[in-house]
Amino acid sequence: MNDAALVKMFKALANPNRLRLFEEIRRGESTEPMTAGCSLRKVINRLSIGAPTVSHHLKELVNAGLISTERRGKFVHCTVNEGALDELETYFGTA
Repeated sequence: MNDAALVKMFKALANPNRLRLFEEIRRGESTEPMTAGCSLRKVINRLSIGAPTVSHHLKELVNAGLISTERRGKFVHCTVNEGALDELETYFGTA
């Protein structure tokens, strides 16, 4: 991974609300293939952040390549990009 991509990920995670949102999504993911991901509604209910603010931060996490989103009916499911986590782990493992 190039430096620009790492910087984008670090910038996204440097915001306390985005870091909390990312952690909620990471912890809330299901291991069942049919339900993989985390319902955004559940995340919003657990955080004391309004839906428009969550939407903004979610967009930043997607743009940084840390998560992906998928609309399922009227719900949005979020999934952590495992490749991005691997890249961060590699970076910190070699630092």
